[in-house]
Amino acid sequence: MKTILIISPHFPPSNLAAVHRSRLFAQHLPSFGWKPVILTVDEKYYEEKLDWNLQKLLPEDLRIEKVKAFKTTKPRLIGDIGLRAFFQLYKKAKKLIKEEKIDFLYIPIPSFYVALLGRWLHTTTEIKYGVDYIDPWVHYFPGSGKAFSRHWFSTQIAKILEPIAIKKASLITGVAEGYYKGVQERNPGLAKNRLFAAMPYGGENMDHSKVQGMGLKPYLFETKADKIQLVYAGAMLPKAFKPLENIFNAMIANVDNFKDVEIHFIGTGTSPNNATGYNIKSIAEKYGLWHNVVFEYPARIPYLDVLVHLNAAKGVFILGSTEPHYTPSKVYQGVLSKKPIWAVLHKSSTACQVISASGAGIVLDFDGEEGLDTIAENFADSFHQYKCFLAQYDFEKIKQAEFEKYSAYNVTGSLVKLLDIATATL
Repeated sequence: MKTILIISPHFPPSNLAAVHRSRLFAQHLPSFGWKPVILTVDEKYYEEKLDWNLQKLLPEDLRIEKVKAFKTTKPRLIGDIGLRAFFQLYKKAKKLIKEEKIDFLYIPIPSFYVALLGRWLHTTTEIKYGVDYIDPWVHYFPGSGKAFSRHWFSTQIAKILEPIAIKKASLITGVAEGYYKGVQERNPGLAKNRLFAAMPYGGENMDHSKVQGMGLKPYLFETKADKIQLVYAGAMLPKAFKPLENIFNAMIANVDNFKDVEIHFIGTGTSPNNATGYNIKSIAEKYGLWHNVVFEYPARIPYLDVLVHLNAAKGVFILGSTEPHYTPSKVYQGVLSKKPIWAVLHKSSTACQVISASGAGIVLDFDGEEGLDTIAENFADSFHQYKCFLAQYDFEKIKQAEFEKYSAYNVTGSLVKLLDIATATL
């Protein structure tokens, strides 16, 4: 078997969403003739709450190498785990590459700074490497245009470091094409001799099977037979708030249609561990929806607990962003929870295709900030369609073959095809 070294500073028991990218690849790579070695940071240096149940999802024979990191200081000057463990990760990776037969180095980002390890290790060991964009590195947040602000500095630093990190990469992948499209535009020379590919997170049915035998129960809300309870689970992106306001505004205009509806927002707070860091509450209060239609539980809960709450709900609510590249990974969790999906998404999001092609739900799409008015215009019809869809929903009628294209197994197969090409010719 060929061997791939995956540098993933966060890995189970970390409860951050990005750990599932490396976890799912590691689970399926051996089926395609590649042995994964995970290089991560010891969990005692993580700042987030740990989710030990996640380790139950890992293959028993998965090799995991851990390094130390510098602790965070008070005041907190450097929190990024990729920076705090940068030199430790480099030293260990170089040792593994020098002493063992490592065929390829793969670095999912964020942490963005670890992408620089690919370039450095390539220079010192000639290892071929790839960078996987779970999020865009050069990204314009609200406030990025304000000179000398925190977001402005982050954007300027990213513009300097990204070209350095990817210059010698053999492979550049992303959760969707939009995640690395800007890389191509800013570095046109890369397109001539690099492999590029979009690969979604993919769904893992085994996760849902395992959770059923763990005895976990929902604890954030009680199931109500007379209510249509929808769950939105995951962080709120900065550019998702405008679509959300349009949704809430449209709800008020059609208030009679929502008397039997509850939308439960889980893990949408200002920071992962802050149980009172509400992001949705003030908006819901503004429209008179708080605690009659809209409920929020700001702190992030463990991944398997999310699956339990999806199973307890009647449906899944997916909210997109005004950015066309954003593709919510929660779509795959939603489909595999066997619950009908109602989604409000940018029309260019690949999630629209996943939901529509598989017949897993109803999508209300819009065209960026300029097209937000279409949410209000089509909202009533869309939710009426969803209610009808919900009433006659049958998971067995979902086009499994369409959704299977996006399984974690098949996504990993796509990665392996690229790895074989990269290690053979580039």
